Amino acid sequence: MKRILILAFLFTGALIYGQSKHVNTKKGFAANGYDVVAYFNGQAEEGSKKYKTNHAGIDYKFSSEENLNAFKANPEKFVPQYGGYCAYAVAVSGKRVNVNPETFEIRDDKLYLFYNSGNTNTLELWLKESPEKLRTKADQNWNNLIAD
Repeated sequence: MKRILILAFLFTGALIYGQSKHVNTKKGFAANGYDVVAYFNGQAEEGSKKYKTNHAGIDYKFSSEENLNAFKANPEKFVPQYGGYCAYAVAVSGKRVNVNPETFEIRDDKLYLFYNSGNTNTLELWLKESPEKLRTKADQNWNNLIAD
């Protein structure tokens, strides 16, 4: 029952937020304007408009020139999985759901972002329910989502 309620809540959240179809660009930037390179250093840091770039038509902000340059040198390394939408929601419901940019995981050198609000932290659910199985399902669901 709890899982059904969470899925209903996640689906509602996806409808509330106006985001681009395949990349979560809430606040006009990927990862809600957080520095996608900083995540790989274990930190969720807001980026600055002083350090920004565009990759594949999506705007990114960074907290330092060093992180901006690292991104420019290898952007695909730092781009969030599933367009920056909640990895758990993509896996479980096949839906695009906004994230809390401070709730993240680096797994196998890839960035995963998660929804976290109220009593629902989908990173905790992801870790509890087997990230490897969920990632396989999310990969399948994401391929279906971007095919639409």
